[in-house]
Amino acid sequence: MRIIALEEAFWTDTLRTPGAYRDEWARAELERLMRPDMLAHVGARISDFAEYRIPDMDEHGVDVQVLSLTSPGVQGQPDVGVAIDDARRANDFLAEVIAAHPTRFAGLAALPLQDPAAAVEELRRSVEELGLSGALVNGPTLGHYLDERRFDPVWAELERLGTPLYLHPHLAPADDQWKVLDGHPELAAAMYRWASDTGAHAMRMVFGGVFDRFPGARVILGHMGEYLPFQLARFDSMAQKTRLPRELAKLPSEYVQQHLMVTTSGVCSAAAVIGAVHAIGIDNIMFAIDYPYEQTGPAVEFLQQLPFAPADRAKIAHGNAQRVLGLGRLGSPPSQQ
Repeated sequence: MRIIALEEAFWTDTLRTPGAYRDEWARAELERLMRPDMLAHVGARISDFAEYRIPDMDEHGVDVQVLSLTSPGVQGQPDVGVAIDDARRANDFLAEVIAAHPTRFAGLAALPLQDPAAAVEELRRSVEELGLSGALVNGPTLGHYLDERRFDPVWAELERLGTPLYLHPHLAPADDQWKVLDGHPELAAAMYRWASDTGAHAMRMVFGGVFDRFPGARVILGHMGEYLPFQLARFDSMAQKTRLPRELAKLPSEYVQQHLMVTTSGVCSAAAVIGAVHAIGIDNIMFAIDYPYEQTGPAVEFLQQLPFAPADRAKIAHGNAQRVLGLGRLGSPPSQQ
């Protein structure tokens, strides 16, 4: 069974944007979040492709990693010119890595959403000239969310290109303070809050009319959908009882089922996958590891043991990714390509 992993992180020191392991705030935050051995593990692998990454893929049977610039990406860069330049540098670097290993890697573009027009240009260049398979955005951009009308040109270009947007949590100072998390910093990041923030960002797209304006738009969420597949009945019930600032053309669950896909990154739970399949359908579930933040071996073992028919397991392992990202049969054995 071929395996394509969708949420696999990298960083490059060619950027001027503060990033993981480099600037003082990010380093302190990562030291707070990660045990020292895990921090060393990730630090050695986040900018590597040949020494650790490909051998790890080979050991565990991963055919393709879809690479994306790790959080915070370019989303927290306050200088618009630097953000534009860094997105271009990151995407050029990513294209070079893919060209060096064309059967092992694909990629999602970084977008300088600080300037939506520049983001449209970079998205077009990344897909049409560099051969990247879509885009990944690390949370809000300087406090701006993707349902805002300023980003409509970006959605229009994503729709025109037929490529998805992966919405990923962001390693950045919180935009607001949750008092309920006071005294529990372990809950303020990947343990809980990142998923809640990212799921809320996606629901802003639903209630903000993004998918009514752009019916061809597709969004991918990691971590089994950042809680959303398991709340669809609640969304539908409350949407029919609540005074909405903007009336919806469909039930919230219908938007989620028709426009959102999820990956398994960091959630090796058969119960969660079964629930998501019932909620949004087998064609909307894709495999991901979240390398190097998560371990490849347990993720692959989990995939192989999912209690589905082989054809459905293959959809999660590679078929849905090939279809949505336009990967063809990338990652197939040579005799099948």
